[in-house]
Amino acid sequence: MGQSSAHREGTRSRVPHARELGWDDSLYEGDGSGPDGAGAGRGRNGHKSGHGGSGRRHGPPRKRTRPGGWRRALRWTAAGLAFLILGTAGAGYLYYRHLNGNIRSDARAGSDSGLKPKANGAGQTPLNILLIGSDSRNKPENVKLGGGKNEVGNKPLADVQMLLHVSADRKNASMLSIPRDTRVDIPECKDAKTGETYPKTNGIINESLGRGGPGCTLSTWEKLTGVYIDHWMTIDFSGVVSMADAIGGVDVCVKQNIWDRSTPAAHGGSGLKLTAGTHAVKGKQALQWLRTRHAFGSDLGRAEAQHMYLNSMIRTLKEQNVFTDTGRLTGLAEAATKSLEVSKEIGTVKKLFDLGMQLKSVPTNRMTMTTLPTLQDPTNINHLVINTPDADKLLSLLRDDVAFDKNGGKDDKKPSTKVSKDPAAAPGETSVKVLNGTGGDQAPVSGRAGAVAGLLGEKGYDKAEADQRQSPQPETTVTYPRAALEGDAQAVAKAVGIPVSAVKKSADVSEITVVVGADWREGGVYPKKDVPKAGDIPDTANAINGDKKDACMDVYAPYRW
Repeated sequence: MGQSSAHREGTRSRVPHARELGWDDSLYEGDGSGPDGAGAGRGRNGHKSGHGGSGRRHGPPRKRTRPGGWRRALRWTAAGLAFLILGTAGAGYLYYRHLNGNIRSDARAGSDSGLKPKANGAGQTPLNILLIGSDSRNKPENVKLGGGKNEVGNKPLADVQMLLHVSADRKNASMLSIPRDTRVDIPECKDAKTGETYPKTNGIINESLGRGGPGCTLSTWEKLTGVYIDHWMTIDFSGVVSMADAIGGVDVCVKQNIWDRSTPAAHGGSGLKLTAGTHAVKGKQALQWLRTRHAFGSDLGRAEAQHMYLNSMIRTLKEQNVFTDTGRLTGLAEAATKSLEVSKEIGTVKKLFDLGMQLKSVPTNRMTMTTLPTLQDPTNINHLVINTPDADKLLSLLRDDVAFDKNGGKDDKKPSTKVSKDPAAAPGETSVKVLNGTGGDQAPVSGRAGAVAGLLGEKGYDKAEADQRQSPQPETTVTYPRAALEGDAQAVAKAVGIPVSAVKKSADVSEITVVVGADWREGGVYPKKDVPKAGDIPDTANAINGDKKDACMDVYAPYRW
């Protein structure tokens, strides 16, 4: 035992790394429970007794133990228990270190980040995580699972992209997919690993992953949605298989026999082959399900099938309650930490576990999967563009943290935005910078920043100036750099009819800044909008609720057998 047996009586051996394991080691120090503590040698009724009984003696007299004998016995017993505790705690810590060692991480964003949302009345903010499925063939196991030997060494494409939004009060969650061939504006991005900088471009969104890594894909989503994204997670082919095996099978359904294979009209295919009905898929078959596109008609059909799989997976995990099954939990932890690459802010087991706990509390009927509405690209039949009216309607719910479902009742009533108690300075003393953000999916309105700066001038803001830089974004915002300017910024917004909810603090500005978004392309007063209502999402979003257990995919006729 070495020195561990030499601890003085009345204390216990300190558990190594206790705080890292989530234990408060100090709780067990000097509690008086050792042999020399206040409770030493007392029986159940509090009477002193060397035998741990009630204090009465029964039967013939027994030989009295030497005064120090029972202390030595207890000391050796305590030493044995300490050894056991130290051993198991050390093993637990080593396993914790092992899991942390599995995790790969990288920079959160590849370009300037979006605006962080304001906290609600309880000080809570929404949680947004971008989930990215990579088609990388740069590992042998990925080539084996996904073919494409000629693509080894190529930059990966983000073929699956989903934004998970968990509401500020953690009572509902929404998932938003975007088809991989959708044309969008990709901002200038810098690869955190290589230092290479990629210029901004207008291209297919799945190319963003190869233009600076997951951080660039996150920046592209922030630019597209106007939503601040906290973290990203990526997974490749082999990671999907490992996770699917660890889960143990997820139920999916097809209405007809399906075989996703090469046909005279289309080369390739995932290889998925199932009979009509419900099947529990795992391993390679789960990957085939998630990759099937032709047999489900298009990328939109593939997104619907992926949503079905995720809904079913969440229900499965909730029903099985894996947190009470040590073997299952260990298997999932191994698979998850080996399969995922994450942004640095969540690059530990504890932080990933905490994220899981936040999502675990959301009921399945408060989870909704959707796809961002798109239209065929008029310049390329193989590509898509954003269906702006329907997409704006959906994204406004996301930006305002309004539930995609109607199952919340009174919980869906949003608290009113707080108006600052800080008095605003006189308009003539307030400096305001105005930028034109009317571009993006459509051409910017020339001179818009100057027009709004003129409107502010008419309201007494003589120091309002137009900035010639273009800053495309979906919605108009007013930002301020420090808390002392919140009242001033809200007064600027009120002067031209911008809602208080659009006023936010930002470290990216040095003075009050108005960005005239694509939602205000004309007119002298900011256009009033309907207040978003829970569940008010367009039909083109193809929504599916987490409680829908009878969802079943139609199979495109050429892929039936």
